[in-house]
Amino acid sequence: MFLLMVVVVALVVFAVAAVASGQGGTLGPADHEVPGPPVDPGSADLAELSTAAFPVCVRGYRMDAVDAVIDRLSAEIAARDAQIAELTDRLGARRDY
Repeated sequence: MFLLMVVVVALVVFAVAAVASGQGGTLGPADHEVPGPPVDPGSADLAELSTAAFPVCVRGYRMDAVDAVIDRLSAEIAARDAQIAELTDRLGARRDY
């Protein structure tokens, strides 16, 4: 019984070492198709960007990194939209005089 356990453990260790060293084949070609509806770059607004989600896959991006970028861009777009609205209001007020 002990000998059988030693053989099984040795086989498992060998298999893990073989896979870690790159033996046993490689991954297939990357799939560049993104599932889901794409975001139209010409008409993307803050609401669409806030609800954007990236697919989870083995070779995908780290979700926390993508979420951080989306949060940063959302904050920048919101600040710019507020500034544009303020400047538009000021311009409208000047034209009224």
